[in-house]
Amino acid sequence: MNIEIADSYADLSMKAKNRVVQEIEKNRSLLLCTATGGSPTGIYQLLSNTYQENPGLFAQLRIIKLDEWGGVPMDQAGTCEQYLQQYLLRPLRIPESRYTGFHSNPENPGLECTRIQEKLTTEGPIDLCILGMGMNGHLAFNEPADFLHPFCHVAELSAMTLQHVMTSKMNIKPGFGLTLGMADILHSKMILILISGKEKKEIVHQFLSKKVSSSVPASFLWLHPNAHCLIAKNSLT
Repeated sequence: MNIEIADSYADLSMKAKNRVVQEIEKNRSLLLCTATGGSPTGIYQLLSNTYQENPGLFAQLRIIKLDEWGGVPMDQAGTCEQYLQQYLLRPLRIPESRYTGFHSNPENPGLECTRIQEKLTTEGPIDLCILGMGMNGHLAFNEPADFLHPFCHVAELSAMTLQHVMTSKMNIKPGFGLTLGMADILHSKMILILISGKEKKEIVHQFLSKKVSSSVPASFLWLHPNAHCLIAKNSLT
């Protein structure tokens, strides 16, 4: 894994944006897997600026949502759907035909996971996967556990994950998660993980120990041949 330290969140976001643009320039129909939350917001805002300068760059870009809070309405504030619509899909003018995402409140969550898995099988693998790391080391909603699921699945959310700032905006709290699995993520051709925030100092040090364990799902990225990690200085001290 390539580790790069950024001086600030703004620096991290710019470095990440440049990497994403570089990959889209190589492959205009790139399949981009998108995380939500605080870490990637800066990238998406910079990509929105890039769209204003060069809208044609994104004319074939495909996007797949990494995960979603389950059991809440799609139009509720705080869902991954509303986040992506605000920061990425609308700014980059991505139509439904080039977007794949979990429905947040499906009638049958298991079948919803099957639908997304089949879509990924047809359109994948993911070319570039943007990830953040949770406070407990989770990737997407792959939570620390005795074993990790390889493919799309309904996830039981930890108490720590349920305290995420996104859920504070919700009138109806999520009862589960819908997420790509670890194999789905690790089959990506390139992975870009972003880590920012002094509150993550402890889990960052565990991650950087290079010990691979299901108790820190993000540690499995050490097994990937083309993973890049951008860490803001405030996550280390």
